[in-house]
Amino acid sequence: MTEGPQPIGAEARRALEKELADLEAERRTVAETLRGSGSDEIGDLADQADELQRADQLHRLDARVEEVTLRLRQGTAAGPAPTDGVGVGSTVTVRFSDGSEQTVEIGEVAVAMDESLVTADSPLGAALLGHRAGDTVTYPTPGGQDTATIVSLGGS
Repeated sequence: MTEGPQPIGAEARRALEKELADLEAERRTVAETLRGSGSDEIGDLADQADELQRADQLHRLDARVEEVTLRLRQGTAAGPAPTDGVGVGSTVTVRFSDGSEQTVEIGEVAVAMDESLVTADSPLGAALLGHRAGDTVTYPTPGGQDTATIVSLGGS
């Protein structure tokens, strides 16, 4: 991938925004269990271990919230998806070697069961990066090398 902040396509932005909302809701729930667990009595070791585990979970949630928030900011600062060459956030129509065509969005995060999203680090996504309409790319598949031709390229 290229250096610097990359734009985020519409589908990837929606996925990141949903992940952020889910993370924040989970963080609130975990934080409440920590606040509610304080007592003047010294609990047994299992209670202390459970509280340490929840504190660790809260730390991991905070770190991921920070990562997703930063990525959303960077995507906004990077501007729209490129239209002169394939980049993260681009929408690309490709024709495969069997003649079938598919329009996909190049994203950086996988969205569960979204067949129109190809991540930039997947074999096809990586092969498409930087190419233009009319270019043919080669990429590895479980059955060996395959090719795809970029039919058209648009922004998100």
